[in-house]
Amino acid sequence: MNGVSTSGGGVRAALSYCVQQVRTYDYHHYLCLLHLPPLVRKAAFALRAFNIETAKAMDASSNPPVGLMRLLWWQEVVDKIFSGKLVEHPVAQALSSVIGEQRISKHWLKRSVEARINDARREPGEAPETIKEIEKYAEDTQSTILYMILQAGGIRTATADHAASHIGKADGLLLLLKSLPYHLNRAGRVSYMPAEVARKHGILVTGQGRSEILLEPTEQFSEAVFDVASVANAHLKKARELYSSVPAEALPVLLPAVPAQVFLDSLQRVQFNVFDSRLSRGVMGVSPLWFQLKLNWHAWRKSY
Repeated sequence: MNGVSTSGGGVRAALSYCVQQVRTYDYHHYLCLLHLPPLVRKAAFALRAFNIETAKAMDASSNPPVGLMRLLWWQEVVDKIFSGKLVEHPVAQALSSVIGEQRISKHWLKRSVEARINDARREPGEAPETIKEIEKYAEDTQSTILYMILQAGGIRTATADHAASHIGKADGLLLLLKSLPYHLNRAGRVSYMPAEVARKHGILVTGQGRSEILLEPTEQFSEAVFDVASVANAHLKKARELYSSVPAEALPVLLPAVPAQVFLDSLQRVQFNVFDSRLSRGVMGVSPLWFQLKLNWHAWRKSY
């Protein structure tokens, strides 16, 4: 597929916009991307910026149907990019450029935005029923980015994809836990705590034909968070078990395992109380300097 031809200056400006978006809204991944080879880094910033645009769509408007329309627009944008049409948006222009240079799968881009669309179509406050549901959402929105960055680097091995799948699931699950207080403040109740987990810990109450999750920072709520975090931890362990079989060139792509582990450790320090203000300090609950030292150490050791 040939990408849309745009001026060099226009592409540079679009890519610069993507870098700034990732640095502003996804700082821990921004720091991870700095360790990628230049050509792969270019694609990764465009892909992460696309993820930001779709993730922010529902938050950008207080009217859910407007947010859904924005997501449907991005779904159309993907089709337009792959059919060689110009879209006047810097993220779309950057994507068009990197897709034209590197063989990135349309399937993964479509899958990521469709996951956001399906999520946006849930009833207000409706919680997913099972952990499996949010695992799939995490894979569709986070693992897919890693798959595409691996593609951009010409890395096509089952082991690297398998590790990326686990890391993306862990990353996505932990980001959903991190977002719980935010979604509570916006919607009046938790959105991403699975009903089966809430029911297990006695924080799901039923009355007047509907079920709601008790939203106080109680020990029971922390125990529910622990259950989801344990699933994320299991995915990180599985990814690390594959380390010896992952090709060296794939290792920088898998660095998001590091911020996932940092946040998991931060959660443990606050006894899995996602409402603890310490989790919102610095980067993933630790000082920016400590986070960068840990990330740089893993990058230097070629580990994740």
